Parts: sequence; structure tokens; C-alpha cells
Amino acid sequence: MNKMLKTLTACAVLTFLMLTSVQAKEITFTTSLKNYAGEAAYFAIYLTDCNGAYQQTFWIGGKKSQYYKGLLDWAYGSKKRKAEYDGKTGASLKSGRTFTIKATIDDALVDAGYQIRLDTAVERAKRGPSEVVVPLTSTDMGKPVVGTVYVQRFSYVF
Repeated sequence: MNKMLKTLTACAVLTFLMLTSVQAKEITFTTSLKNYAGEAAYFAIYLTDCNGAYQQTFWIGGKKSQYYKGLLDWAYGSKKRKAEYDGKTGASLKSGRTFTIKATIDDALVDAGYQIRLDTAVERAKRGPSEVVVPLTSTDMGKPVVGTVYVQRFSYVF
């Protein structure tokens, strides 16, 4: 009987943990760059609260970390800590190209006042701090947004 009680207790604890654990969903970001002259763009896709305070990095485009300082708002918020972008980097993006990345996001952040932001920078050219700012809401999902410098179109879907 003691063994059965331990098994039932273990099952109850596991069930409780599964039911109370954070629910996450996959989010897909699609970004198309305008045609422009110059080097490939570095970019950061990240999450902020409703006041613009940095929360988390989804992706950094560009592998040379010495250029991350050009991603002004992201660099300030994340303090360029390697832990903020480690394992979340890829190639920079050339003019006129489109890229798609996937990340995981906590369900509780959707429709809770958070924003998705995208910073851009091109070597020896204009920078685009918070070039795209879009609410993280189920109603804004899939709606294309035009950036202010290099981004022709940005959208996200769950």
C-alpha cells in the first residue's frame, strides 16, 4: 500500500506541474528588406514591455558581435550581454531579401501590453533603432508593418 500511495502522490505532483507550467507557442517572424545600396543589414528582433523596456531577444542577424552596438535600442536594453543572444544569431541580410525565423513565446505575453521591436543597422550607413514597433496581440498578428529605414515588410504569426 505504501508503494501505491507514493506512486499516486508522484502522479498527482506531475499532473499539477504539467497543468501549472508555462504554456508556450511558436511565433514566426517574416521580414523583407527594401532594396538599398550598401552592406548587408544587421538586425535584432526583441520583446519589450509597454514602456519600451527590453525583455528578451528573439533573434540577431549578423555574426560579428562587434557590430551589435549599431543596433542601438536593442544594445542599450540588452546591454549586449552574450547570454541575451547566445544561440539566437544568424547571417546578416542583404538588400531586397526576405527571411523567416521561428521562436517560442510564453502565451501569457500575448495581449498583455508587450511589443515586438526590430532594430536595423548597415555598416557606414543609417541605423534604424526601433525601426519596427508592433504590439504583441492576437489582433495584430499577420498584419504587415512597414519599417522606417530598411524594412519593407515585417509580420508575425502564431
